[in-house]
Amino acid sequence: PPRPGPGSAMRPAGGAVPPLSLLLSLLSLLSPLSPGGSAWCPPRCVCASNLLSCSRANLSAVPAPLPRFAAVLDLSHNNVSRLRGDWAPARLPHLHALLLSHNGLLFVSTEAFAHVPRLRHLDLSNNRLRALDENLFSDLGELEVLLLYNNEIATVDRTAFENLARLRKLYLGRNRIARFPLELLREGTRPPRLALLDLSANRLRAVPAAELQALPAWLRDRLYLHDNPLACDCPLFQLLARGRRRRLSAVLDFQKELRCVLPGAPGPVGILALAGRQPLNCSEAREAVLEAHLGDSITLGCDSRWQGGSRHWVTPAGDRVAGDGNGDGNGSAALLANGSLALRALRAEDAGTYACWVAGPAANETLYVELLVHNFTLHGGPDTLNTAYTTLVGCVLSVVLVLIYLYLTPCRCCGRGRAGAEKAAAPRDDSANSSVLSASPAHGRPCPALGAATGAGTGQNGRFKAGGAHLPPPTQQGPRGHRKGSDPDSVSSVFSDTPIV
Repeated sequence: PPRPGPGSAMRPAGGAVPPLSLLLSLLSLLSPLSPGGSAWCPPRCVCASNLLSCSRANLSAVPAPLPRFAAVLDLSHNNVSRLRGDWAPARLPHLHALLLSHNGLLFVSTEAFAHVPRLRHLDLSNNRLRALDENLFSDLGELEVLLLYNNEIATVDRTAFENLARLRKLYLGRNRIARFPLELLREGTRPPRLALLDLSANRLRAVPAAELQALPAWLRDRLYLHDNPLACDCPLFQLLARGRRRRLSAVLDFQKELRCVLPGAPGPVGILALAGRQPLNCSEAREAVLEAHLGDSITLGCDSRWQGGSRHWVTPAGDRVAGDGNGDGNGSAALLANGSLALRALRAEDAGTYACWVAGPAANETLYVELLVHNFTLHGGPDTLNTAYTTLVGCVLSVVLVLIYLYLTPCRCCGRGRAGAEKAAAPRDDSANSSVLSASPAHGRPCPALGAATGAGTGQNGRFKAGGAHLPPPTQQGPRGHRKGSDPDSVSSVFSDTPIV
């Protein structure tokens, strides 16, 4: 759509004035009032074949009678404030365009369209409608274009657009909608052919950015959200930044109008200017890389902004996969009906960048999908089990070695004390305390652990030992020197009650 100008509120964002409206305008200029020469033409209308132009005729109600063969009825720029269910007493099976803009419409009955089931184009823009009631358009199963912009609509019923199986364009811009009508876009509730939704210039303060990002690109390409008082956040920035990178029209054409409210800022700021800006400091999210494992099956989507068009894929090996039944070299890739690429029994050489080529109605587009294939199966194999077992055994051995080092390594000071005893035996009446506290070269530095174990008045592990204040005299063991007698409080029993054998 073109950039908004002074007259953008008066016509839809779809380009130039439609030829149908131009023809009806010319008819009204040629003859503002009917001369009454045609019996089938309503008063104050201009008729040409099956076209009826009653625009600017100062009408307060729909003229009657209307010919059954009427295909186009223009009632714009009048004073029809209420459209009741009996505005067309007879069925109009051929009417496919009804123009009711600029009438000051306040009320539209839920039965107003019961007699025009073949309607494809309905213009209710530039009126004073405040709500879209339940099942308001349910009788229009063939409706394709619905213009509701520049009204006072504040509430939209969830069922207002049910049964619109052929609706392609819905214009709700320049209203007072404060809640995003997500049911119009969610899979299973949206009109199946909807390709354009205009929600610009409303009162939206938040949008479901995550759910909008999951929509196909051909739908996001015509999702207009500009001129809304949106609150600034990083998911909103990333949604629009991806749209700009994909060159979606709704983002490229209205970059300056896509603004948001930032706390502390004097006015709205550009959403696409939030990158690295405080206090949000948003960063642009990159497209996710698909990951898989050996032997898996995976589907690569071709998220193009063109809904139709021919498509084919090119694999990392350079093989072309198209819908003509010709797959890649080993037959593991196949093109699905929706344009996606199905890969079966993945191998390590299947990893790489895949290209989807789309021939659209206006231009071509190429999408790239990167696939990583991990060199193991998802459920794990013997190699994975062996690696885990080896790691566990290594950890257990490390713990055992640490325990051996802590509890079985002899104290260095014990040997030093033994050597001193061989050189000069201590007198029998010397107590253990005197030998521990002395700093003579014969004994060297005292051993704290040994001193605690043989200290006066204590037993092993710090327990009180009655009558054990003195060490027993050493016994002679051959010519090499003295050897201490067996003592339950020896070095081997310092750390436990049971001596280590």
